[in-house]
Amino acid sequence: MFNAVFAFGQAEIGISGMVEWDKMEIQATVSLNLASAGLSLPAGRTQGEALINLTEYIRLIRPRILNLQVDSSSVIAHYLERGEWSPMEIERLAEQARSVPPALSQDLQNLSASYYLDLAGIAAAFIRHERPGEIPRTISPVSAPVYTGIIIIANEALPVHGMRSSALTRPCLFPKIWDSDMNLIFERNMLNPQASAMVRYFRQQTIFARGPSGLSPEITAIVGDRPLRIFAQGVFGSTPTDPIINRADALQIISREENRSLLREGKVAIILDNSVLQETIVPGL
Repeated sequence: MFNAVFAFGQAEIGISGMVEWDKMEIQATVSLNLASAGLSLPAGRTQGEALINLTEYIRLIRPRILNLQVDSSSVIAHYLERGEWSPMEIERLAEQARSVPPALSQDLQNLSASYYLDLAGIAAAFIRHERPGEIPRTISPVSAPVYTGIIIIANEALPVHGMRSSALTRPCLFPKIWDSDMNLIFERNMLNPQASAMVRYFRQQTIFARGPSGLSPEITAIVGDRPLRIFAQGVFGSTPTDPIINRADALQIISREENRSLLREGKVAIILDNSVLQETIVPGL
């Protein structure tokens, strides 16, 4: 968490929060130091609430939305710079947040309002196609079971394709999936527009739960109880967001229509290191 102070007259208005990829949510709290605004209780509460209204939240959260990773090469700010999005669209994204009414701190010195912004809702704004593109097929299909979902395990540092280095796979709204021959297996335009998200991110603990499947209820809700488990072999992208899987594993997916549909419907979970699943909101970013 961080506390950044912004001037609103003499009032100290700050924002703190976290991007939580495993929850697909941005949590942000806008707070006001009452004394800095010359306010006292009980009369000053209404004025304090007016200072930390929706407009102030949008102003403070806007830089973090602009810095949100869309794919391996773009953040939302790039869409604004290229003229593909307008400032009003950024504001509309911020307005999707679920809000909690302002509350006083225990010492009665600060007034805070919390907002919860769904990342899946932000991702939906980038889906412009009406029909999903074709998932790649193979002219030499292999015998493959019908799976209920796909889990890609990428929680350790992996070789970065095209570089002599390794890196932790990082989350984004639309990661591509490649095979070890660098054939593109899955990308944004192949997703059913009605699906809630392209992939979901989880911690390693969710695939070592008690029970017959070894999966937690949260990940089972996405991939079912008979998923294909794949260990990523590498990662790709200027920002390393795109897992690379073995060609043999890719064939297990693309050899059957039932398994190709798992990609199309977003029944994909990616296991990442805990350290990349939460991003503290940083002033100006």
